[in-house]
Amino acid sequence: MTIDNASPFFAWDVATWLALFLVTGFTIVVVDRFLINKEIYIDSREIKKGFLSKLIYFILFLRHYKNEKYLDRPKPVKWSAEFYPVLLLVFVLRGFLYEPFQIPSNSMMPTLLTGDFILVNKHTYGLRLPVTNTLLIPNNKPEKGDVVVFRYPNYMKDERRSGEDWIKRVVATPGDQFTYVNDELFINGNKVQYKNIGKYVGVESGIEMTGFVEKLETNGVEHQILIDPKQSSRSVKGVVPEGHYFVMGDNRNRSSDSRFWGFVPEDYIIGKAFAIWMHYDDSFKFDRLGLFN
Repeated sequence: MTIDNASPFFAWDVATWLALFLVTGFTIVVVDRFLINKEIYIDSREIKKGFLSKLIYFILFLRHYKNEKYLDRPKPVKWSAEFYPVLLLVFVLRGFLYEPFQIPSNSMMPTLLTGDFILVNKHTYGLRLPVTNTLLIPNNKPEKGDVVVFRYPNYMKDERRSGEDWIKRVVATPGDQFTYVNDELFINGNKVQYKNIGKYVGVESGIEMTGFVEKLETNGVEHQILIDPKQSSRSVKGVVPEGHYFVMGDNRNRSSDSRFWGFVPEDYIIGKAFAIWMHYDDSFKFDRLGLFN
């Protein structure tokens, strides 16, 4: 499955709602200021003096100068002017720099647990336009071993999955030949190295994984995976098409990933996950906080 078959990237998520609120607030203030009450607000001397700087300041704060107030204007105008700068800051931070996500399942155990709150670097793979994810400034490409958050391509057009953000690990990049059989991974004919750690002890929502085999897998970076000793997970082989990535969950027997629904288009990748900033499942776990591979 390739991007030609994928559902559209656009979805009504936090960034989309923020963008809608910003456009609405900006429109309300501009209409009130320059159309309805232009005789109050337009001053020819102010227009001639520092026009560009005032225009930029207005775009950022919906004011021409710091102490400008909207006390005599209708509530929608006042509220728009007050909340706009805060929403714009949040939009820029979430849209271009870092975005928080919560892990909803056990598919990335033992690296990530249900209830982990993670941070995703959104500029690692280039600067992209929020809402549409259009590439503005290219940067690095995803590499083997990267944990990436992406918009689920939804090749099967399942309405229940429409617009969902998923997290998996990149195991093969464009042009790679891959084979996954008997819970062992081969890339371009070379077997990925594994080191047995021992029996895994699960906690909270992952308690049912107690007894799984925990291994270190070295594929780009060294990271942990879980294997069910009672049965092998799904086997698959193929070649990664250009502009796409083959991803898998670290909990190999409990992960819906590229083995089942296809490749992740590069244009659907939101960013690289790199840190846990909070954990709450059945309880808070402060020892979970920090960077991860």
